[in-house]
Amino acid sequence: MSEKVIWKDKLRADPVPWLLEPDQAQPAVRYFTLKDIIGCGEHDAELKEAKAAIMLSGPVPSILAAQSPEGYWLHSGAGYSPKYQSTVWQIIFLAQLGADKSDAGVRKGCNYLFEYNLSKGGWFSYNGTPSGFLHCLAGNLESALIDLGWLEDERLQIAVEKHARFITGEGMADSKTMGVTDRYYMYTPGPMFSCSPNSGLSCGWGAVKSLNALSKIPPSKRSPAVIHALDRGLSFLLKYNPAAADYPFGTGDKPSSSWFKFGYPMGYAADILQTLDVLSASGYARDPRLAEALDLVLARQNPQGRWPMECRFTGKTWMGMEKNRQPSKWITLRALRVLKAAFPE
Repeated sequence: MSEKVIWKDKLRADPVPWLLEPDQAQPAVRYFTLKDIIGCGEHDAELKEAKAAIMLSGPVPSILAAQSPEGYWLHSGAGYSPKYQSTVWQIIFLAQLGADKSDAGVRKGCNYLFEYNLSKGGWFSYNGTPSGFLHCLAGNLESALIDLGWLEDERLQIAVEKHARFITGEGMADSKTMGVTDRYYMYTPGPMFSCSPNSGLSCGWGAVKSLNALSKIPPSKRSPAVIHALDRGLSFLLKYNPAAADYPFGTGDKPSSSWFKFGYPMGYAADILQTLDVLSASGYARDPRLAEALDLVLARQNPQGRWPMECRFTGKTWMGMEKNRQPSKWITLRALRVLKAAFPE
C-alpha cells in the first residue's frame, strides 16, 4: 500500500501561523483558516471570536458603510453596473468575506436583491428582466445567498431550480419561441452554459460559477433538476484540463489570462483555484485529471509557502484588499483549501 501524502508535506514552508495572526485589515482570513484548515467546529470559542472580528474592521464594515438606508449600493433598482460598486457585487463580496448573515445591513441588502434582481421567470438577472440571465451572475448570487443563510427561502429555491434547467434545457423553450417566459434569451441562447459574450459557446466561467452554487446545496435537498445539472456540468468541466483552461472560447487564439491569475474576492471570472475548489466539493479532489493543475498551484508558492495576489479590483470597490504581486493571505488560504482536499492526512 502506498504511503499517504500529507498536504503540508507539499509546502515549502508552513504558512498557517501567518494566516492565524490577528489582522484588522483582513480579519476573515483568520476565521476561514480556523474553520477550513484547522477544522474548528461552529461552537469553538476562538472561531466565534474570529467571526465577530469580521464585522469590526476590514472590508465588510467598509462595504456596509457605503450601503444606502434602503438597502442598495450606489443606485436604486437592479444594481449590476458599475462593476464593482453596485448592489449585486456587494452581496457577492460580503458572502466571500465572511459577513455575519444576521447583520441587519446584510439582510436588508439581500432582500433588496431579491426584490430587484429576480425576474418574473424566477431567476436572477443582471437587469431584472428575464433576458438578463447570465450563468456566472446567477451562480455567484446563489452561492452568496446560500452562504448568507437563505437556502430555505422559496425565492432562492425557485431561482436555483430555474438555473438548473437553463443548464440542462429541461422545460426550456428555444430562444425563438415567443410568448413564453421559460425560454432561452439573447445572453444565454442555449443549454450547457451557452453564452453570447463567448460567441454562443459553453462558458467555462459560467460552468464554474454555476457548479459552485449547486454544489453547496446539501445532497438531501437537491431536486432531480439540480442533480441532473450537477452531473452534466461536472462532465463538462472534466472534459478539459484545468491547467490549460482549454474550455471553449470564441475570440482570440488562447484562453483568457484570468484563468491563470489568482485573485480575491471573485467576480464573474473564475481562475484555476476556484475550478479545483468546485471540483473538490463534488468529490473529485483526488482525480488524476487534476494533477497538472495541482502541480501548477504548488509551483506558484514562494519559499515561505505563501502565494501572491495576482488579480484584484484596484480602485473599483468600496473596500481595501491586499496588494498585487505581494504575498497574499487570501490566495494562500485558497491554495491550502485545495491542497488539503487533494492530499488528505
